[in-house]
Amino acid sequence: MKHGLLLLFILSLLSFNDVPVYTKKEVIGKFIPEQHNKFVKVSDRWAQKTIYLRKVVNDAFVKMAKDAQKDGVSLTIVSGTRNHQRQTEIWEEKWERFKGGSKDKASEILQYSSMPGTSRHHWGTDFDLNSVESDYFNQGEGKRVYTWLNKNAWKYGFFQPYNSLGEGRNVGYKEEKWHWSYYPESRRILKAYNNLVGYKDIQGFSGSNLGEEFQVIEHFVNAIYTPKSVKNKD
Repeated sequence: MKHGLLLLFILSLLSFNDVPVYTKKEVIGKFIPEQHNKFVKVSDRWAQKTIYLRKVVNDAFVKMAKDAQKDGVSLTIVSGTRNHQRQTEIWEEKWERFKGGSKDKASEILQYSSMPGTSRHHWGTDFDLNSVESDYFNQGEGKRVYTWLNKNAWKYGFFQPYNSLGEGRNVGYKEEKWHWSYYPESRRILKAYNNLVGYKDIQGFSGSNLGEEFQVIEHFVNAIYTPKSVKNKD
C-alpha cells in the first residue's frame, strides 16, 4: 500500500513538472527570444529573415511545411516571435504616421496591430505566412496556399485565430489569413495570460492609457476563433 502511494506521488510530481509554466514577462513579451531556452531559430529554408519560435511550434511547422511542399505548396514564415520592444516600435511607427486624435489613432492601428503586451506574437506560438497582404490570398499562388492551410493546418495543430468578423468572432482585429497559431501551446499561454496580466501591465507606449477603455484584453487578446477540428486534435 505504501509503495503504491509512493508511486502515485512520484507520478504526480512528474506530471506536474511536465506542465509548462509561464511568467508574466514571458506572456507580455518582455524577454529576448534568442536567449530563451524554449525558443529556436527557424531554418533559413522556411523563413524570410531571422525568426524565432518555440521549439515545439517550430517542429510542428517544419512537418507541416514539408508535407505542404509535397503537394506543391510553399510555406514561408515572414514574421514570428516579436518581443515587447519590437511590438512597441511597430506601434509607435504607426502612431506617428496615422492622423487624428489618440482614440482615432488607436482604433485604426488596432484593426491589424496589437498594443505592446497584448500580441500573440509575443508567445512564440504564432507566425505570419508568405504575405501580410489580404489580396495575396485571394488569387493565384496565395489562394492555393490558403486553401491548403484551411484543409490541412489543423492536422498539425495550427489554426487561424482571426477569421472574418461576424463568423464566430464579433470583436477584435480584422481577418488575417496570414496569421496562424499552434493551438496546443497557445491555448495554455492564453490561460496563463488571463491569470497573470491586467491593464496595469499594458503601458509604456503612446496611447497605452486607452487599453482598458478599448478593452484590449477582452476584445482583442481573447477575441479569437478556434475551429472544433483543431480543438479535437489537441
